[in-house]
Amino acid sequence: MTTNSDKAVAKEMVDIMHRPDGDPKLRPIHTNGIGVTGFFKASETAAEYSNSEPFQGNKIPVTIRFSNASGNKTRHDGWSDIRGMATRFHLNGPQDFDLIAMTLQEFFTPDVPSTLEFLKAARPTPYHSATPLQKIRDYLSLKVPKRNRYPHEDLSPDDGGKKYANKHKFAQLPIFQTASIGAPVSYARAAYHAVHTFIITAPNGKRNWVRFTWQPVAGVRPRPIGPDNKPDDDYLNQEIRDRLSDRETARFTLMMSLGEQEDEVNNCTKPWPLHRTRIVMGMLTLNHVLDAKAQESKIEKMSYNPCLLPEGIEPSDDPILHIRRTAYEISSKERHANRCPFAGGQ
Repeated sequence: MTTNSDKAVAKEMVDIMHRPDGDPKLRPIHTNGIGVTGFFKASETAAEYSNSEPFQGNKIPVTIRFSNASGNKTRHDGWSDIRGMATRFHLNGPQDFDLIAMTLQEFFTPDVPSTLEFLKAARPTPYHSATPLQKIRDYLSLKVPKRNRYPHEDLSPDDGGKKYANKHKFAQLPIFQTASIGAPVSYARAAYHAVHTFIITAPNGKRNWVRFTWQPVAGVRPRPIGPDNKPDDDYLNQEIRDRLSDRETARFTLMMSLGEQEDEVNNCTKPWPLHRTRIVMGMLTLNHVLDAKAQESKIEKMSYNPCLLPEGIEPSDDPILHIRRTAYEISSKERHANRCPFAGGQ
């Protein structure tokens, strides 16, 4: 049950996430994106672990929105940034399934109060370049030195987050990774992690803690850094159009990690060990980029929500997962998107 207090905090979060160089009519983060359609088909093994509709082997249509994490209303595809992949499985059951993932393996904060504190600390500030001497000092102190300013970059999204991480150990890994994540050569050449833990039920009634990751079949490939890499390039949308028209498809494997007793299931700042059992749950095939009209009327109006789950998949008690449900609902309403699946509360 969503309380008035939850709604007030979620509303404050949404307000804080709107950047000065953003647009209140658009999403406050992951502002620039592109819509792609295709289908998902579960592996033969998937039904042994889950009785949920997506994993029974039927060909399920999907709608995906790839995005840059920045709330800047102007695209900067070559800038170092987290990328997002929101996937909606269009099911026959009473509701669809949204799997929302990003190129980080963990979140920045473990609970709602720290998230609110982090968002306030990490608001973009005017960019101030570091001197060569300061960069040397950072290297000697085993700190990530401040990167050079991109052309036309007036606001820095990094400084506040780094200061916050210096005071809070749980934020250090994602902040470090964000500072060095770079840019992919394609939305189809990055791995995307759902970060939160979910609970799935097997046909025999066994319940497992799980985490999901999309792995690109073509492999992960970051964009090389060099003189030909123009940071202001607007290339990712055109690349996925070219890829699907010239090479017909792009594919991702859905991997599911099984949690063990000692794993953190309600703390999304804690990645699970790499040696956890991983199950191939199915193959996602992308085959069509929506045209400009559909991008505007369908994708940019779509209300994804990380708590939109089908029967057989349940949310964990991760507080970030549950506050995101409310924040997505508020954001959808404010930008006049299609009605959120949870509008009106439950």
